Amino acid sequence: MNPRLLRTVGRALAVLGLIGAAVLAPSGPASAAPQPIGRCTTSSGVVLAVDFSHWGGPVYRSCGTTPTTGYELLNQGGWRTTGTGHDGPAFICRIGFSGHQGGKQYPTSQQEDCVLTPPASAYWSYWHADPGEDTWEYSQLGAMSYRPRPGSVDLWIFGGTNIEGTKGRPTVTPDQLRAHNSRPTGGDPAPKPEPKPDPARTAQRPADGDQAPSPPSEKPSEKPSEKPSKSASPSASATASPSPSASATTGAAVAAPKKGAKVVDAAPAADAEHDSGSIVPVAATAGLVVVIGGAAVFAAKRRRREQ
Repeated sequence: MNPRLLRTVGRALAVLGLIGAAVLAPSGPASAAPQPIGRCTTSSGVVLAVDFSHWGGPVYRSCGTTPTTGYELLNQGGWRTTGTGHDGPAFICRIGFSGHQGGKQYPTSQQEDCVLTPPASAYWSYWHADPGEDTWEYSQLGAMSYRPRPGSVDLWIFGGTNIEGTKGRPTVTPDQLRAHNSRPTGGDPAPKPEPKPDPARTAQRPADGDQAPSPPSEKPSEKPSEKPSKSASPSASATASPSPSASATTGAAVAAPKKGAKVVDAAPAADAEHDSGSIVPVAATAGLVVVIGGAAVFAAKRRRREQ
């Protein structure tokens, strides 16, 4: 083997080593911080929505901070994804939420093995709606490259969508999913302070043997305390009673998009088990490094023997 060929092989090994290290290195933690849905507004945060209606589930929506990427939104607050063996974790093959079916990811391994790229007739397609827009835009970037704008909506739907995004479009509208509040909301209202006792009333104590005057009716004081509890959830007052499927999930049904699917607020939940995809790319890269490295060593030994 001539020196030029040796240098070429050496460069190839160095490049493959860097690729293998990048593939084997664990990914950093997601920078998107999960928030209650009320923390997203028309100009802050981003609403993440995932449509599980293909499997009879609801359309979940949750809130995440910005700046971030679509991939980080799908891997925080109980959300987890699985990539493919062919494309790695960047290609979203499965999506699961720990508050739904115990974190089960869809499509299941029986429906899609996630080794090769899924067909265009059955895959997760990615959609965006910028602040104030009520039309969906089919994503031209992958989840790891796209950075949603504050106040926007990210939506993932499963099914058949063509490359142009003209077929297989979402049936739910951005307006049904986006935040309409201009300020962050959510959380229980602050408890009202107890009324101070009236000094004049406490000074008029009954004499011994006299019957103490009956205290004022407590009903008026009970009513104000009941009102906050009914309005504690801003979205609950504008919703219909949840369906049986919604009652088994985390969150409260807030809207009914087309074809009967429910929109459910997904509160931040404990992280589900993370499956970043098949180990095939890692094994293939490592195997290629070993084969080329072995060939280079063999050629060098042979060259020394010939000399």
